[in-house]
Amino acid sequence: MLHSRIRPLPRLQPGSSIPTESAPPPDFHNEDNGDDYSSAEDLFSAFLPHLFPDDAPSFHGDPGQRLLYTSPRYGDLEIMVPSYPSQSERLPSEDGSVNAVDEGRKLFAHFLWSAAMVVAEGVEKADTLAARGELDADTAMWTVRGERVLELGAGAALPSVICARAHAAAVTITDHPSSPALTGAIHFNIRRNLATTETKVTSQPHKWGTLESDPWAVAHRGTFTRIIAADCYWVRSQHENLVRTMNWFLAPSGKVWVVAGFHTGRAIVAWFFETAVQNGLMIERIHERDLIATSEDGGEVRREWMPEREGEGPENRRRWCVVALLRRRE
Repeated sequence: MLHSRIRPLPRLQPGSSIPTESAPPPDFHNEDNGDDYSSAEDLFSAFLPHLFPDDAPSFHGDPGQRLLYTSPRYGDLEIMVPSYPSQSERLPSEDGSVNAVDEGRKLFAHFLWSAAMVVAEGVEKADTLAARGELDADTAMWTVRGERVLELGAGAALPSVICARAHAAAVTITDHPSSPALTGAIHFNIRRNLATTETKVTSQPHKWGTLESDPWAVAHRGTFTRIIAADCYWVRSQHENLVRTMNWFLAPSGKVWVVAGFHTGRAIVAWFFETAVQNGLMIERIHERDLIATSEDGGEVRREWMPEREGEGPENRRRWCVVALLRRRE
């Protein structure tokens, strides 16, 4: 089961340091009894998928927590979840008010989302089958060897870490300039898991839609052959900016991986696909994946993508995500 790959690591002692100068330690409360409480809480959290097998978590971890992601191909990877943004990190606009959209983005970053795990699993499976000479057409959509990869709204950046391990030519990790992921977690995850990789891995703050005015965006227009966008669809007003950003960075033969849970309903995800098609992208492949169940041979359980499903409640909706492959319309 996908969610069984994740388990929490012991929380750091108060005052202990993380082996990178850019990653701040998480906040601690109730320090007198922190060890016993944290270990019991983490142990319970690790067993939740087994205690409630029909309840698919949308996200994993707590702000600033370290998680162990077990990869069948690359072994155990240590992933730090971005820290929770503090009040001191609020970014006022020119008139002194706080931008609600930017503040919301910061709150989306402090978990590891299940959509990121779907991308990671797809890439490592493709890498495994390709090494055996058994790559099929269904799995080939996830191949990254020799590709130039861009992750948008990366958060903890697990997909980028896996792409680097799968021998992508280069990986660029981006998130909004206000995202807490850029204050330490991304750099920690790169240094902890990619010390020996030959793939060039960089991180870059980027605000969707600010293309002509961003020197980095201008320099990298049309250079990425794979773009990752996992659970980036919360803010409907940003869909057009997101699609413009995809179109801007996408190489002529490039592909976009779209993976999204239905945490806020199907309508907002369907709206993104409509926006993408209206603005020059086309859907090459699309399906829904069950995040809990597996087939008899251990494979994925899939069904047809539908913008609306009559009678679907929040509990059932949470166990599904949509997986799509987009490219430029010819």
